[in-house]
Amino acid sequence: MYNKKIIFAGACLGMLFFGIGLITLGSVIPSLKMKYALDDISAGTLFSILPFGILIGSLVFGPFCDRYGYKILLFLSCIFLFAGFQGIANAPSTTVLKCCIWVFGLGAGAINGATNALVSDISDKARKGASLSLLGVFFGLGALGMPSVLGILQRTYSYETIVSAVGFVILALSIFYLFMRFPAPKQATGVSISKNFYIIRDPLLLLIAFFLFCQSSFEAIINNWSTTYLHYRIGIAVDKSLFALSLFVAGMTVMRLLLGSVLKDVPVTRIWAGCFSMILAGLLLLSFASSFSVSVVALLLTGAGLAAGFPIMLGFVGSRYEKLSGTAFSLVLVIALTGNMIINYVMGAVAQAYGIRHLVTVAIIEWMVMVVLCAIILNKLKTKNKK
Repeated sequence: MYNKKIIFAGACLGMLFFGIGLITLGSVIPSLKMKYALDDISAGTLFSILPFGILIGSLVFGPFCDRYGYKILLFLSCIFLFAGFQGIANAPSTTVLKCCIWVFGLGAGAINGATNALVSDISDKARKGASLSLLGVFFGLGALGMPSVLGILQRTYSYETIVSAVGFVILALSIFYLFMRFPAPKQATGVSISKNFYIIRDPLLLLIAFFLFCQSSFEAIINNWSTTYLHYRIGIAVDKSLFALSLFVAGMTVMRLLLGSVLKDVPVTRIWAGCFSMILAGLLLLSFASSFSVSVVALLLTGAGLAAGFPIMLGFVGSRYEKLSGTAFSLVLVIALTGNMIINYVMGAVAQAYGIRHLVTVAIIEWMVMVVLCAIILNKLKTKNKK
Protein backbone atom coordinates (compact mmCIF):
# COMPACT_ATOMS: atom_id res chain seq x y z
CA MET A 1 0.00 0.00 0.00
CA TYR A 2 1.27 3.44 -0.87
CA ASN A 3 1.68 6.35 1.57
CA LYS A 4 -0.27 9.42 0.41
CA LYS A 5 1.94 11.86 2.32
CA ILE A 6 5.14 10.49 0.77
CA ILE A 7 3.57 10.51 -2.70
CA PHE A 8 2.38 14.08 -2.27
CA ALA A 9 5.85 15.12 -1.11
CA GLY A 10 7.40 13.40 -4.13
CA ALA A 11 4.98 15.14 -6.48
CA CYS A 12 5.74 18.51 -4.88
CA LEU A 13 9.48 17.93 -5.36
CA GLY A 14 8.88 17.14 -9.02
CA MET A 15 6.87 20.33 -9.46
CA LEU A 16 9.50 22.35 -7.57
CA PHE A 17 12.23 21.19 -9.95
CA PHE A 18 9.97 21.80 -12.93
CA GLY A 19 9.74 25.45 -11.85
CA ILE A 20 13.47 25.63 -11.09
CA GLY A 21 14.31 24.08 -14.44
CA LEU A 22 12.27 26.49 -16.56
CA ILE A 23 13.66 29.54 -14.76
CA THR A 24 17.23 28.22 -14.90
CA LEU A 25 17.04 27.78 -18.67
CA GLY A 26 15.77 31.32 -19.16
CA SER A 27 18.44 32.70 -16.85
CA VAL A 28 21.40 31.21 -18.73
CA ILE A 29 20.43 32.55 -22.17
CA PRO A 30 22.96 35.43 -21.99
CA SER A 31 25.75 32.97 -21.10
CA LEU A 32 24.74 30.60 -23.91
CA LYS A 33 24.75 33.48 -26.38
CA MET A 34 28.31 34.32 -25.41
CA LYS A 35 29.54 30.71 -25.38
CA TYR A 36 28.13 29.80 -28.80
CA ALA A 37 28.35 33.29 -30.38
CA LEU A 38 24.58 33.48 -30.95
CA ASP A 39 22.69 36.58 -32.06
CA ASP A 40 19.22 37.39 -30.71
CA ILE A 41 17.44 35.59 -33.54
CA SER A 42 19.50 32.43 -33.11
CA ALA A 43 18.96 32.46 -29.35
CA GLY A 44 15.22 32.92 -29.81
CA THR A 45 15.11 30.05 -32.29
CA LEU A 46 17.09 27.90 -29.88
CA PHE A 47 14.58 28.28 -27.08
CA SER A 48 11.52 28.04 -29.29
CA ILE A 49 12.32 24.31 -29.31
CA LEU A 50 11.45 24.03 -25.62
CA PRO A 51 7.63 24.43 -25.92
CA PHE A 52 7.46 21.67 -28.52
CA GLY A 53 9.28 19.29 -26.19
CA ILE A 54 6.90 20.22 -23.37
CA LEU A 55 3.93 19.69 -25.69
CA ILE A 56 5.06 16.17 -26.66
CA GLY A 57 5.78 15.30 -23.02
CA SER A 58 2.30 16.50 -22.04
CA LEU A 59 0.75 14.42 -24.81
CA VAL A 60 2.39 11.08 -23.99
CA PHE A 61 2.45 11.08 -20.19
CA GLY A 62 -1.26 10.42 -19.68
CA PRO A 63 -1.80 7.22 -21.69
CA PHE A 64 1.58 5.96 -20.42
CA CYS A 65 0.63 6.50 -16.75
CA ASP A 66 -2.80 4.95 -17.21
CA ARG A 67 -1.21 1.87 -18.77
CA TYR A 68 2.03 1.45 -16.79
CA GLY A 69 1.64 3.59 -13.67
CA TYR A 70 3.60 6.59 -12.41
CA LYS A 71 6.90 5.12 -11.22
CA ILE A 72 8.47 4.50 -14.64
CA LEU A 73 7.18 7.76 -16.09
CA LEU A 74 8.47 9.94 -13.25
CA PHE A 75 11.82 8.13 -13.23
CA LEU A 76 12.25 8.60 -17.00
CA SER A 77 11.15 12.23 -16.79
CA CYS A 78 13.90 12.95 -14.26
CA ILE A 79 16.43 11.15 -16.46
CA PHE A 80 15.39 13.31 -19.43
CA LEU A 81 15.69 16.46 -17.28
CA PHE A 82 19.11 15.33 -16.07
CA ALA A 83 20.29 14.66 -19.64
CA GLY A 84 18.93 18.01 -20.77
CA PHE A 85 20.70 19.92 -18.01
CA GLN A 86 24.00 18.17 -18.63
CA GLY A 87 23.75 18.92 -22.34
CA ILE A 88 22.91 22.57 -21.72
CA ALA A 89 25.94 22.81 -19.45
CA ASN A 90 28.40 20.91 -21.65
CA ALA A 91 27.07 20.61 -25.22
CA PRO A 92 29.96 20.78 -27.73
CA SER A 93 27.82 22.38 -30.46
CA THR A 94 24.53 24.18 -31.02
CA THR A 95 23.10 21.05 -32.69
CA VAL A 96 23.65 19.01 -29.53
CA LEU A 97 22.37 21.94 -27.47
CA LYS A 98 19.10 21.99 -29.44
CA CYS A 99 18.62 18.26 -28.89
CA CYS A 100 19.24 18.65 -25.17
CA ILE A 101 16.74 21.49 -24.88
CA TRP A 102 14.13 19.36 -26.62
CA VAL A 103 14.89 16.42 -24.31
CA PHE A 104 14.57 18.74 -21.32
CA GLY A 105 11.19 19.95 -22.61
CA LEU A 106 10.02 16.36 -23.05
CA GLY A 107 10.87 15.53 -19.44
CA ALA A 108 9.43 18.80 -18.15
CA GLY A 109 6.09 18.34 -19.91
CA ALA A 110 5.81 14.76 -18.65
CA ILE A 111 6.71 15.52 -15.03
CA ASN A 112 4.37 18.52 -14.92
CA GLY A 113 1.42 16.50 -16.18
CA ALA A 114 2.23 13.37 -14.18
CA THR A 115 2.58 15.15 -10.83
CA ASN A 116 -0.77 16.90 -11.35
CA ALA A 117 -2.52 13.66 -12.33
CA LEU A 118 -0.88 11.79 -9.44
CA VAL A 119 -1.99 14.32 -6.81
CA SER A 120 -5.50 14.24 -8.28
CA ASP A 121 -5.56 10.44 -8.05
CA ILE A 122 -4.56 10.27 -4.37
CA SER A 123 -6.84 13.12 -3.24
CA ASP A 124 -10.41 12.84 -2.02
CA LYS A 125 -12.98 14.00 -4.55
CA ALA A 126 -13.90 17.09 -2.55
CA ARG A 127 -10.24 18.05 -1.96
CA LYS A 128 -8.72 17.62 -5.43
CA GLY A 129 -8.72 21.35 -6.22
CA ALA A 130 -7.19 22.24 -2.85
CA SER A 131 -4.48 19.59 -3.18
CA LEU A 132 -3.63 20.70 -6.73
CA SER A 133 -3.45 24.31 -5.48
CA LEU A 134 -0.84 23.28 -2.89
CA LEU A 135 1.07 21.43 -5.60
CA GLY A 136 1.08 24.60 -7.72
CA VAL A 137 2.66 26.50 -4.82
CA PHE A 138 5.86 24.50 -5.33
CA PHE A 139 6.14 25.56 -8.96
CA GLY A 140 5.91 29.15 -7.75
CA LEU A 141 8.55 28.57 -5.09
CA GLY A 142 10.93 27.14 -7.67
CA ALA A 143 10.25 29.95 -10.13
CA LEU A 144 10.58 32.69 -7.50
CA GLY A 145 13.53 31.30 -5.56
CA MET A 146 15.85 30.18 -8.33
CA PRO A 147 16.71 33.64 -9.77
CA SER A 148 17.97 34.75 -6.35
CA VAL A 149 19.95 31.55 -5.86
CA LEU A 150 21.46 31.87 -9.33
CA GLY A 151 22.40 35.48 -8.68
CA ILE A 152 24.28 34.47 -5.54
CA LEU A 153 25.95 31.36 -6.98
CA GLN A 154 27.09 33.01 -10.22
CA ARG A 155 29.41 35.23 -8.21
CA THR A 156 31.45 32.13 -7.40
CA TYR A 157 30.59 29.42 -9.94
CA SER A 158 30.17 29.29 -13.71
CA TYR A 159 26.75 28.70 -15.21
CA GLU A 160 27.97 25.29 -16.44
CA THR A 161 28.69 24.19 -12.86
CA ILE A 162 25.34 25.46 -11.56
CA VAL A 163 23.25 23.89 -14.33
CA SER A 164 25.13 20.60 -14.05
CA ALA A 165 24.61 20.56 -10.27
CA VAL A 166 20.86 21.12 -10.66
CA GLY A 167 20.84 18.17 -13.06
CA PHE A 168 22.49 15.89 -10.49
CA VAL A 169 19.93 16.90 -7.85
CA ILE A 170 17.18 15.88 -10.27
CA LEU A 171 19.02 12.60 -10.85
CA ALA A 172 18.83 12.00 -7.09
CA LEU A 173 15.08 12.65 -7.28
CA SER A 174 14.77 9.94 -9.94
CA ILE A 175 16.32 7.44 -7.50
CA PHE A 176 13.88 8.58 -4.81
CA TYR A 177 11.00 7.81 -7.19
CA LEU A 178 12.36 4.30 -7.78
CA PHE A 179 11.97 3.47 -4.08
CA MET A 180 8.48 4.98 -3.73
CA ARG A 181 5.25 3.01 -3.93
CA PHE A 182 2.66 4.46 -6.29
CA PRO A 183 -1.00 3.71 -7.04
CA ALA A 184 -1.44 0.74 -9.37
CA PRO A 185 -1.99 1.44 -13.10
CA LYS A 186 -5.65 2.19 -13.76
CA GLN A 187 -5.74 0.49 -17.15
CA ALA A 188 -3.15 -2.27 -16.82
CA THR A 189 -4.77 -4.28 -19.63
CA GLY A 190 -4.75 -1.36 -22.01
CA VAL A 191 -7.18 1.38 -22.99
CA SER A 192 -9.66 0.77 -25.78
CA ILE A 193 -9.72 3.12 -28.75
CA SER A 194 -13.47 3.67 -28.27
CA LYS A 195 -12.87 4.81 -24.67
CA ASN A 196 -10.27 7.33 -25.80
CA PHE A 197 -12.61 8.54 -28.53
CA TYR A 198 -15.34 9.08 -25.96
CA ILE A 199 -13.03 11.29 -23.91
CA ILE A 200 -12.10 13.40 -26.93
CA ARG A 201 -15.72 14.03 -27.84
CA ASP A 202 -16.97 14.74 -24.29
CA PRO A 203 -18.36 18.33 -24.41
CA LEU A 204 -17.63 19.03 -20.73
CA LEU A 205 -14.01 17.95 -20.99
CA LEU A 206 -13.55 20.06 -24.12
CA LEU A 207 -15.07 23.08 -22.38
CA ILE A 208 -12.59 22.67 -19.53
CA ALA A 209 -9.77 22.23 -22.04
CA PHE A 210 -10.65 25.46 -23.83
CA PHE A 211 -10.98 27.29 -20.51
CA LEU A 212 -7.40 26.19 -19.80
CA PHE A 213 -6.48 27.24 -23.37
CA CYS A 214 -7.42 30.77 -22.28
CA GLN A 215 -5.91 30.38 -18.80
CA SER A 216 -2.54 29.22 -20.10
CA SER A 217 -2.35 31.87 -22.82
CA PHE A 218 -3.43 34.58 -20.34
CA GLU A 219 -0.56 33.61 -18.04
CA ALA A 220 1.81 33.53 -21.03
CA ILE A 221 1.05 37.01 -22.33
CA ILE A 222 1.40 38.51 -18.85
CA ASN A 223 4.68 36.67 -18.26
CA ASN A 224 6.11 37.49 -21.70
CA TRP A 225 4.74 40.96 -22.47
CA SER A 226 4.03 42.81 -19.21
CA THR A 227 7.64 43.97 -18.75
CA THR A 228 7.58 45.44 -22.28
CA TYR A 229 4.20 47.05 -21.50
CA LEU A 230 5.46 48.60 -18.26
CA HIS A 231 8.67 49.84 -19.89
CA TYR A 232 7.26 51.39 -23.08
CA ARG A 233 3.72 52.25 -21.99
CA ILE A 234 4.40 53.60 -18.50
CA GLY A 235 8.14 54.31 -18.65
CA ILE A 236 9.22 51.98 -15.86
CA ALA A 237 12.85 50.80 -15.92
CA VAL A 238 13.45 47.21 -17.05
CA ASP A 239 14.80 46.02 -13.68
CA LYS A 240 11.75 47.42 -11.88
CA SER A 241 9.47 45.85 -14.50
CA LEU A 242 11.03 42.45 -13.82
CA PHE A 243 10.45 42.93 -10.10
CA ALA A 244 6.79 43.78 -10.77
CA LEU A 245 6.48 40.62 -12.87
CA SER A 246 7.91 38.55 -10.01
CA LEU A 247 5.03 39.85 -7.87
CA PHE A 248 2.59 38.50 -10.47
CA VAL A 249 4.05 35.03 -9.79
CA ALA A 250 4.10 35.76 -6.05
CA GLY A 251 0.41 36.71 -6.08
CA MET A 252 -0.45 33.48 -7.85
CA THR A 253 1.69 31.42 -5.45
CA VAL A 254 0.26 32.97 -2.28
CA MET A 255 -3.30 32.64 -3.54
CA ARG A 256 -2.77 28.95 -4.36
CA LEU A 257 -1.44 28.45 -0.85
CA LEU A 258 -4.64 30.03 0.51
CA LEU A 259 -6.83 27.96 -1.83
CA GLY A 260 -5.19 24.80 -0.54
CA SER A 261 -5.51 25.74 3.13
CA VAL A 262 -7.77 28.40 4.66
CA LEU A 263 -10.06 28.66 1.60
CA LYS A 264 -10.36 24.94 0.88
CA ASP A 265 -13.95 24.76 2.23
CA VAL A 266 -15.23 27.89 0.49
CA PRO A 267 -17.82 27.08 -2.23
CA VAL A 268 -16.26 27.00 -5.68
CA THR A 269 -18.71 29.57 -7.04
CA ARG A 270 -17.46 32.10 -4.48
CA ILE A 271 -13.85 31.27 -5.34
CA TRP A 272 -14.51 31.95 -9.02
CA ALA A 273 -16.40 35.18 -8.29
CA GLY A 274 -13.51 36.45 -6.17
CA CYS A 275 -10.82 35.39 -8.63
CA PHE A 276 -12.53 36.86 -11.70
CA SER A 277 -13.11 40.11 -9.78
CA MET A 278 -9.41 40.30 -8.88
CA ILE A 279 -8.39 39.69 -12.49
CA LEU A 280 -10.67 42.45 -13.78
CA ALA A 281 -9.53 44.87 -11.08
CA GLY A 282 -5.91 44.09 -11.89
CA LEU A 283 -6.39 44.63 -15.62
CA LEU A 284 -8.25 47.92 -15.11
CA LEU A 285 -5.51 49.16 -12.80
CA LEU A 286 -2.88 48.10 -15.34
CA SER A 287 -4.74 49.93 -18.10
CA PHE A 288 -4.79 53.24 -16.19
CA ALA A 289 -1.52 52.82 -14.28
CA SER A 290 0.90 55.69 -14.43
CA SER A 291 3.27 54.70 -11.64
CA PHE A 292 5.32 51.72 -10.49
CA SER A 293 3.33 51.19 -7.28
CA VAL A 294 -0.01 50.96 -9.10
CA SER A 295 1.52 48.56 -11.65
CA VAL A 296 2.76 46.31 -8.84
CA VAL A 297 -0.72 46.15 -7.28
CA ALA A 298 -2.23 45.46 -10.71
CA LEU A 299 0.06 42.49 -11.42
CA LEU A 300 -0.30 41.16 -7.87
CA LEU A 301 -4.11 41.15 -8.21
CA THR A 302 -3.97 39.61 -11.68
CA GLY A 303 -1.68 36.81 -10.52
CA ALA A 304 -3.87 36.09 -7.47
CA GLY A 305 -6.97 36.01 -9.65
CA LEU A 306 -5.45 33.56 -12.11
CA ALA A 307 -4.35 31.18 -9.33
CA ALA A 308 -7.54 29.11 -9.27
CA GLY A 309 -7.70 28.24 -12.96
CA PHE A 310 -5.52 25.17 -13.32
CA PRO A 311 -6.00 23.58 -9.85
CA ILE A 312 -9.80 23.76 -9.80
CA MET A 313 -10.35 22.83 -13.44
CA LEU A 314 -7.89 19.93 -13.25
CA GLY A 315 -9.68 18.87 -10.07
CA PHE A 316 -12.93 18.69 -12.08
CA VAL A 317 -11.16 16.56 -14.70
CA GLY A 318 -9.70 14.23 -12.09
CA SER A 319 -13.09 13.74 -10.42
CA ARG A 320 -14.90 13.04 -13.69
CA TYR A 321 -12.30 10.64 -15.12
CA GLU A 322 -10.92 8.81 -12.10
CA LYS A 323 -10.34 5.61 -14.13
CA LEU A 324 -8.63 7.38 -17.01
CA SER A 325 -7.26 10.53 -15.37
CA GLY A 326 -3.85 10.50 -17.07
CA THR A 327 -5.29 10.45 -20.58
CA ALA A 328 -7.84 13.14 -19.68
CA PHE A 329 -5.12 15.34 -18.16
CA SER A 330 -2.99 14.89 -21.29
CA LEU A 331 -5.82 16.11 -23.50
CA VAL A 332 -6.58 19.26 -21.53
CA LEU A 333 -2.91 20.14 -20.93
CA VAL A 334 -2.03 19.77 -24.62
CA ILE A 335 -4.91 22.07 -25.59
CA ALA A 336 -3.83 24.50 -22.84
CA LEU A 337 -0.22 24.55 -24.07
CA THR A 338 -1.41 25.04 -27.64
CA GLY A 339 -3.30 28.10 -26.47
CA ASN A 340 -0.16 29.35 -24.76
CA MET A 341 1.77 29.18 -28.01
CA ILE A 342 -0.96 30.50 -30.33
CA ILE A 343 -2.14 33.48 -28.28
CA ASN A 344 1.43 34.45 -27.38
CA TYR A 345 2.17 34.64 -31.12
CA VAL A 346 -1.06 36.60 -31.71
CA MET A 347 -0.09 39.05 -28.96
CA GLY A 348 3.24 39.62 -30.70
CA ALA A 349 1.47 40.38 -33.97
CA VAL A 350 -0.99 42.71 -32.22
CA ALA A 351 1.84 44.54 -30.42
CA GLN A 352 3.76 45.00 -33.66
CA ALA A 353 0.76 46.20 -35.67
CA TYR A 354 -1.20 48.21 -33.10
CA GLY A 355 1.09 48.79 -30.13
CA ILE A 356 1.89 47.16 -26.80
CA ARG A 357 -0.97 49.09 -25.14
CA HIS A 358 -3.32 46.41 -26.48
CA LEU A 359 -1.89 43.85 -24.06
CA VAL A 360 -4.75 44.80 -21.73
CA THR A 361 -7.25 44.57 -24.60
CA VAL A 362 -6.24 41.01 -25.42
CA ALA A 363 -6.24 40.09 -21.72
CA ILE A 364 -9.76 41.48 -21.17
CA ILE A 365 -11.05 39.53 -24.18
CA GLU A 366 -9.59 36.37 -22.67
CA TRP A 367 -11.12 37.26 -19.30
CA MET A 368 -14.58 37.57 -20.86
CA VAL A 369 -14.26 34.24 -22.66
CA MET A 370 -13.10 32.56 -19.42
CA VAL A 371 -16.07 33.96 -17.46
CA VAL A 372 -18.52 32.58 -20.04
CA LEU A 373 -16.81 29.19 -20.23
CA CYS A 374 -16.63 28.91 -16.44
CA ALA A 375 -20.35 29.67 -16.09
CA ILE A 376 -21.22 26.98 -18.65
CA ILE A 377 -18.89 24.44 -16.98
CA LEU A 378 -20.31 25.05 -13.51
CA ASN A 379 -23.85 24.78 -14.84
CA LYS A 380 -23.11 21.48 -16.58
CA LEU A 381 -21.44 20.09 -13.46
CA LYS A 382 -24.43 21.13 -11.34
CA THR A 383 -26.82 19.46 -13.80
CA LYS A 384 -24.82 16.24 -13.88
CA ASN A 385 -24.60 16.11 -10.07
CA LYS A 386 -28.40 16.30 -9.82
CA LYS A 387 -28.85 13.25 -12.05
